[in-house]
Amino acid sequence: MTKKRYTVTSALLYANGPLHIGHIAGAYLPADIYVRYLKGKGHDVAFICGSDEHGAAITLQAKKEGISPQEIVDKYHNINKKTFTDFGIDFSIYHRTSDTLHHETAQDFFKDLDAKKAFTKKTSEQFYDQENNQFLADRYISGECPKCNADDAYGDQCEKCGSALSPEELINPKSTLSGNTPIKKETTHWYLPMQDHESWLKPWIEEGVLGGEQHHNPKEWRSQVIGQCKSWIDGGLQERAMTRDLEWGVKVPVKDADGKVLYVWLDAPIGYISATKQWAADNGKNWKDYWKNEDTELIHFIGKDNIVFHCIIFPIILKAHEGYILPTNVPANEFLNLEGEKLSTSRNWAIWLHEYLEDFKGQEDALRYALCATAPESKDTDFTWKDFQARNNNELVAIFGNFINRVVVLTHKYWEGVVPACGNLDDYDKEVLEKLKAFPEKIGASIEKYRFREALGEFMNLARLGNKYLADTEPWKLKNTDEKRTETILNIAIQIAASLAILSKPFMPFSSDKLKEILVINNISWSDAGGKIISDNHKINPAIHLFNKIEDEKIEEQLEKLQH
Repeated sequence: MTKKRYTVTSALLYANGPLHIGHIAGAYLPADIYVRYLKGKGHDVAFICGSDEHGAAITLQAKKEGISPQEIVDKYHNINKKTFTDFGIDFSIYHRTSDTLHHETAQDFFKDLDAKKAFTKKTSEQFYDQENNQFLADRYISGECPKCNADDAYGDQCEKCGSALSPEELINPKSTLSGNTPIKKETTHWYLPMQDHESWLKPWIEEGVLGGEQHHNPKEWRSQVIGQCKSWIDGGLQERAMTRDLEWGVKVPVKDADGKVLYVWLDAPIGYISATKQWAADNGKNWKDYWKNEDTELIHFIGKDNIVFHCIIFPIILKAHEGYILPTNVPANEFLNLEGEKLSTSRNWAIWLHEYLEDFKGQEDALRYALCATAPESKDTDFTWKDFQARNNNELVAIFGNFINRVVVLTHKYWEGVVPACGNLDDYDKEVLEKLKAFPEKIGASIEKYRFREALGEFMNLARLGNKYLADTEPWKLKNTDEKRTETILNIAIQIAASLAILSKPFMPFSSDKLKEILVINNISWSDAGGKIISDNHKINPAIHLFNKIEDEKIEEQLEKLQH
């Protein structure tokens, strides 16, 4: 990892409802782990996110709740922003696409691309709802998916199989506004001819080559990302409309475009840029360093349903504009299921994050841990309440928490919290210290490869090493017969605890801060982990429980909640 500057984005969250664990596992927790690690290494990182506040689904939700689209996005933007903060997702900025700066940035983009003749303008017949006198954007049309035959696919995507669709492909399309079969009516739109970009897009995706130079290593991209892009390219790229007939959204900034707005998938990714502009202005930085400097790495964290937009459409737009960097990786996750079934917000088959934070106060890290341990990195995975409980009780409490508690309690019991000096080392001590030294590198290497489950597993192995060391040396038995040896053992155990305090930060920031407080250590970075962090005679605070056991009743309550 040589580059020092990173722009890391998490998919803009659609502001038509609250956050659930599927969102977190897909695009937000992995990005937060990655960013916290980079910052721990001293890199300059802009971690960019915000609310995606346009598009048809917003107006649909507004209709449903009987309030204006602006009221909808204000409501959910504020709820979700707070939830992210409470869960420890540490964005540099959480912006919103209804902001004036965003509208200006997106319109400038459109005008630039239009001036460069990057769009084709054409008139075609599109679906129209006669009852509501309205052209139907793709989210306003549903029907049978032509790929998997699911009943309620939308005009842009089937949520069951994840295929990108166009309204024309749906079998038996109907308007989601009235339930009627729509008619066809003429309208004019601006299209992005994606097929014209295939000559550079294909080698960029398949070989990582851009402009004849190696841009990234495609072997480091997840196979499902490359696979989905290739199937799009091999299937023949088509032109795609970049404008819509809607009142709500970023107005198309050219003449003869009344009643038209930018397609949400043109507008939303530009939201990363407008958010960076705002953050840079607020923090005395130059936004161009994060989007136009070749020394910056751009990484997009998303779910698999957004692969095409981040790997094909947005790169085409950035390159057509000229001067922008393209992503060096797009670590897309698969989907997280819940109790063996697909998450469904309409059926309320979901764990809402703001409710979890209410029900499990002070246990943010327990969920962060469980979601990272079951992250759907290469295939869909399943979250169950029982597994969550087992991971909390058998791993966090019984391994990590137990080790810390034993070390701190013994230091207070024998030396009133003053860290004893390290004396002569025997072979076993040397072996343990050697192993300790290797962990920061091992955990870091897995994080850099976006293998967060693997990294977390290595972290727990360090806590296991600490427990095994105490169990093997039994300092409580030696205290009266060999005080010097006891001091050395506890000193080594304390160094392991201090490394755990540093290395837990990306995964479990709240517990990391608690542990640093117990050990009275600050101003430490990733590079300090694995070595001697705490000096002899340093005074530590009394033990507090890092984690609490979760009882069966609590879990039964949650399972009960799902059924209602």
